[in-house]
Amino acid sequence: MEKSGQRQKKQAKQEDKDTLGLTVKKSEDFSEWYSQLVIKSGLADYSAVSGCMVIRPLGMSLWDNIRAACEPRLKGMGVQNCYFPLFIPESLLKKEAAHVEGFTPECAWVTHGGNTPLGEKLAVRPTSEAIMYDSYSRWVRSWRDLPLKLMQWNNVVRWEFKHPTLLMRTREFLWVEGHTAFATRDEAEQEIRGITELWKDVCGNTLALHGIHGRKTEKEKFAGAEYTESLEFFVPNGRMAQGPDAHADGQNFARAYGITFLDQKGNTSMAFQNTWAITTRMLGVLVAVHGDDKGLVIPPRLAPNKAVIVPIIFEDSRKEVLAACAKLRKDLAGFSPLLDDRDEYSPGWKFNEWELKGIPVRVELGPRDLKAGHAVLVRRDTGEKKTVPLADAQRAVKDMLDAMQKDMLARSRKMTEEAVVEVSSTEELAKAVGDKKIGRGPFCNTPACEDAIKEKSDGASSRGIVGKKKGPCIECGRPATALTLFGKSY
Repeated sequence: MEKSGQRQKKQAKQEDKDTLGLTVKKSEDFSEWYSQLVIKSGLADYSAVSGCMVIRPLGMSLWDNIRAACEPRLKGMGVQNCYFPLFIPESLLKKEAAHVEGFTPECAWVTHGGNTPLGEKLAVRPTSEAIMYDSYSRWVRSWRDLPLKLMQWNNVVRWEFKHPTLLMRTREFLWVEGHTAFATRDEAEQEIRGITELWKDVCGNTLALHGIHGRKTEKEKFAGAEYTESLEFFVPNGRMAQGPDAHADGQNFARAYGITFLDQKGNTSMAFQNTWAITTRMLGVLVAVHGDDKGLVIPPRLAPNKAVIVPIIFEDSRKEVLAACAKLRKDLAGFSPLLDDRDEYSPGWKFNEWELKGIPVRVELGPRDLKAGHAVLVRRDTGEKKTVPLADAQRAVKDMLDAMQKDMLARSRKMTEEAVVEVSSTEELAKAVGDKKIGRGPFCNTPACEDAIKEKSDGASSRGIVGKKKGPCIECGRPATALTLFGKSY
């Protein structure tokens, strides 16, 4: 009987996968809902390589648009594109002790070329500090060679053994990694502030996601950095997802890799360096925060196609309706609209498909609408319907998109703010975590206390220092140095 029941459950799960729409609610089974949405909307899929994903055209289009939002501004800050090898000699990786300790457990290694053993193991790029700074040490000789600002849009591999989650946590992902070097600490820290503001703006105003900005604790900061600034995002299942970050590396890597220069007084100095990144994880955060029981909801500013026109066709008015839809598509050209004139699917089927794929605005046009000289606009996030004159469709679509973008960010901010609970003890934090909230409280910023907090709160880790705080640490009772967020993470 038990085996029969297991077979029935397995069969039911396969039927859920084969069904075109979502078969579970976000509020009832978040993990299954998320997985179905990512796959069925066409964002990404699993691959034959364990822990690695396929990013499908829709997912790649969204990543392209994140790049389009970031790249011109990064170039405006003087950062240039480049490309360095995928492979990193083990000897280079070992030069910075904290860095190698942080990344070696996650490295995938190449040991053979064909059947021939290599003279030295090569790491498949987990991050590019080691391979890039070897070159920086040769390129930087004088203060005139600084600042040096390079970035790579590439893939990295981190052979983690945590349960993979499409777009959120996979062994390979895409990102932009920036690596910059300066003559002075002030210049480097000024860039950290600028990059952090850029990340806030892109996440807030393009992805409509409200992030909490904080500085990482000593335990959670980037391996090799003096400090790390990051944005953290609350997800409705009670977890936090780390978003884009910026690491002030000070002179740690310059010391390890010999990046020195003659300053204007003729003295030998070491460069100050930063690293920063934004990754495809933001697509996962977008799905988790904005998605609903119908599917994906794409913020208008990120959407490759901001509208889809669905003709309501009857044989006696086919020609006229299709002609009007074609004209409407031209009128709305600034929104890159799609025209779904497929004969093999009903209007209702098309409505469901485009809701699953998250296109911000649906435009319906049938013979009655055409006769009345209007069209029906449907807003993806709220389902609001609005009848507008055809002559005014362009303005009406723009107004709907603008309102949707604004409202999506407001909902993300409200959800995040309501999830934060003030805590004064580890016990209170554990209760908050159990209620799928995030705790904010005073913390002494020591790794020992952080380990104890994690053990006693069902796995909650520090997500960022968000201010100064007087009073006792929530764990040890010693004077706190920081107001810190704690929560479960991906």
